[in-house]
Amino acid sequence: MVKLNLKKSMEQYDVVIIGGACAGLTAALYTARRELKTLVITKTYGGQAAITTEIENYPGTGTILGPELMNKFKQQAETAGAQIKLGEVNQVTKIEEGKFEIKSTIGAFESKAVILAYGLEQRTLGVPGEKKLTGRGVAYCATCDAPFFKSKIVGVVGGGNSSFDAAEYLSNIAKKVYLFNRSDKFRAEQVLIDQVNAAGNVESMNFTEIKEFIGEQKLEKVILLNNQTQQETELNLDGVFIEIGWITKTDMIKDLVNLDERGYVIVDNENKTSAPGIFAAGDITNTPFKQAVISAGDGAKAAMSTAKYIQMLRGKNGSIGLAPDLTR
Repeated sequence: MVKLNLKKSMEQYDVVIIGGACAGLTAALYTARRELKTLVITKTYGGQAAITTEIENYPGTGTILGPELMNKFKQQAETAGAQIKLGEVNQVTKIEEGKFEIKSTIGAFESKAVILAYGLEQRTLGVPGEKKLTGRGVAYCATCDAPFFKSKIVGVVGGGNSSFDAAEYLSNIAKKVYLFNRSDKFRAEQVLIDQVNAAGNVESMNFTEIKEFIGEQKLEKVILLNNQTQQETELNLDGVFIEIGWITKTDMIKDLVNLDERGYVIVDNENKTSAPGIFAAGDITNTPFKQAVISAGDGAKAAMSTAKYIQMLRGKNGSIGLAPDLTR
């Protein structure tokens, strides 16, 4: 009697890309164009860019809505042949050289290579109105969104380098900047503190927390709480920049690749990680700047390095990227 093996085999891909924003979708475009069977698994489409109302600094697009730009990324990757599925990856396992198992909420998949491109999670305040007004006055990137608040009244939340850097930058653009800090101690470098103190239009409000964001179509005001006196006050604001850091989610790959002291994936100039066959791109990496255009470039590099790696697995010389290819 023949015993049938009823175990369902995993669907196989050349590359599985974890993350579907600038880095991941660009990587998918490039790997698909290299005729690699490509799967993108992502929790949401577009990442931070997709919740940005307008983007002015992505080359070649002028001013464009964030969701519109990311939809173009998605459509182009799919047109090239990439499959994009909504789901969350919870485990990556190396089976052997050139073979990985990726377990997710939509099933398990096997691939020759993996590209990590799932970015970071912005720390949020978690207060009423924050989610509703994100992209409509509540922002998380001064570099991206400060120009929209020219001559406006804004606030910045935080006491570290990123918040002071944002406050100093905004002081040159906005009419008035309030800096909200939960204590009277700052974690920022002294040079940044001195620069903010020297700005004539920045007012520090210590022991102050935002309790609620209020507005219908856009932010109109905030409810502030003095955490020493418990007194609540209202303040009219056009915008608030929440600069309290990012969260790196690396539990599923921390035993596979090297991370730096902040939890970012360490990559070389070809976006290789410490593990052969695993590449990384965008905000999850130790690249010093977190911008959409940089993430897209990272995604392209990671994809070309992946294609080179798979060529080598197939016994070819892996010469991709050694000379300019203007057709790609």
